[in-house]
Amino acid sequence: MHRAPQLTLPRGSKYLQSTWEKAYQDHRKKLEEERLSVIDRDNYLLLEKMSCIMRTRAQTDNRNDYTHKSLNRGNREQERHRVQRKNKIILGRITDSEPLYQARKWQEDWARTEKYQDTRMKHHGRQQTCKGKSRN
Repeated sequence: MHRAPQLTLPRGSKYLQSTWEKAYQDHRKKLEEERLSVIDRDNYLLLEKMSCIMRTRAQTDNRNDYTHKSLNRGNREQERHRVQRKNKIILGRITDSEPLYQARKWQEDWARTEKYQDTRMKHHGRQQTCKGKSRN
């Protein structure tokens, strides 16, 4: 228990001073009893929780059964469907279109180019460089 502080208030009489000090001590006792009763109550609650945990084999009840609900779900689904429809249309256009480059024509052009090179090499055995010197 705390000692009463030395009062610096002017006192009218020793009787008033002692009465005031007694009232102050009573008040401090009451505050201390209230504090202890709060501690006792909290300890009791903790003891109850611990005994409940011991009785239920320490299983916790912290499951979260919350399901996420988006306020924008409908708009997102509409947008997804719209994009899927556009993608399907584009895919149809791509598959239905004729190819712009024809592999057969490329092969024919390449064969013609090789034929020209072979003919050139037969008739012109040596190639000319930029400075006019011949190269073998």
